[in-house]
Amino acid sequence: MKGLINAIAIGLTLAAGLSARAIEIVITEGWDSPTRIAVVPFGGPPLRDQPGPVAPLDLAGIVSFDLVRSGQFDALPSDNMLSLPTVAEDVYFRDWRILGMDYVVIGGAEILPDARIAVTYRLFEVASEREVISTTWTAPGAQLRDVAHWIADEIYEEITGVRGAFATKIAYVLVRNPNASDSSYELTVADADGERERVVYRSGEPILSPSWSPDGRRLAYVSFETGRSTIVVQELATGARRRVAEYPGINGAPVFSPDGTQLAMALSRDGNSEIYVKDLETDVLRRITRRPSAIDTEPGWGPEGKSLIFTSDRAGQPQIYRIDLATSLPDRLTFQGDYNARARLLPDGRHLVYVHRSNGVYHIAWQDLERDVVRVLTETSLDESPSLAPNGMMMIYATQLQGRGILAVVSVDSRVKYNLPSGLGDVREPAWSPFMTVDAQTLASRAVTAR
Repeated sequence: MKGLINAIAIGLTLAAGLSARAIEIVITEGWDSPTRIAVVPFGGPPLRDQPGPVAPLDLAGIVSFDLVRSGQFDALPSDNMLSLPTVAEDVYFRDWRILGMDYVVIGGAEILPDARIAVTYRLFEVASEREVISTTWTAPGAQLRDVAHWIADEIYEEITGVRGAFATKIAYVLVRNPNASDSSYELTVADADGERERVVYRSGEPILSPSWSPDGRRLAYVSFETGRSTIVVQELATGARRRVAEYPGINGAPVFSPDGTQLAMALSRDGNSEIYVKDLETDVLRRITRRPSAIDTEPGWGPEGKSLIFTSDRAGQPQIYRIDLATSLPDRLTFQGDYNARARLLPDGRHLVYVHRSNGVYHIAWQDLERDVVRVLTETSLDESPSLAPNGMMMIYATQLQGRGILAVVSVDSRVKYNLPSGLGDVREPAWSPFMTVDAQTLASRAVTAR
């Protein structure tokens, strides 16, 4: 069996939990032996996460959808459930064993006197008939979708041992009317499932290379609003923008350091593209590479901020290098293929993903730096701009589908794949956010009542 779900538009099957949006997720492949889970529709009054005549919010549907799109779970449709329990006393494990379930999730919501909503869920292991965890989240209605993602994150981590990344965000550039004289560019932020997309900057000129700050509160990107490339840092909460690099020549490929205090970038201010690091508080600029005969670009940080990886053609064709910031000594990392570029390190610092050209076609590849093993992850064409989820399990990238730019997601073991096509134009330049923290003022409390 090639995949868990093959070319099914999950957004249609979970319409109660997912609103109409620019991005529709389509699962194309998945694990052959996924964990079987039943997320029972939550009890309580009808809920909405926004005012107006919108469909009720299906918390269980969102949780189920999150788990399914990881590719590691097979969720039982509610129509196939033998019962719909909302309290522990009504969970009959024999019924769930008959259905072949490994886990069951039940839950319910309650509107509190202060208008906040308390959402309680329980995760049960069917084989042992054990309640694994019970948690209550309390939040205003506007944050209910976040609550559903946090629940999915907790369930995912409890079962797999890996921190979930469903409550993260993605940034991307949407190009409306591409190749037309009136084309426009929109820097957009959305939930990792494509919901709640929000344009944070709009321009009639190109926008490139968005990069998240490690606290998820800022984006750095390249804008051509002045007629030439300029690196901008924008606060997402306020929209405040600051131009941090507008030197003569190229200003490109900004990437925040792991502590958020510095920005690595590619500049040609001295006539040749080199890697620089700028301190965002002092504005001190430090040149990292010095290779006048080569083009050095597309920097990325090592997980501890002590090294950079970058693309360079110093060996004749683009390859990936790593440079220690203390010694300034470069080390070549890629040797297979005649084109390797736009690299990103996984959180473990041992593995690398990058754009790899094979037989004239651009794919995304994964490499084990210790064993020097390379594996091609994607089968589409013109793949570019890989960006990793903060848990290192999934990667988003830009590709082409029927002549249009779309985003796609693939797991780092290549077993899980899905597309995020848009009906509004070309989607490109994706960037996956870091883990998003729970805002104490909006997601007021979380109580774990059982383990």
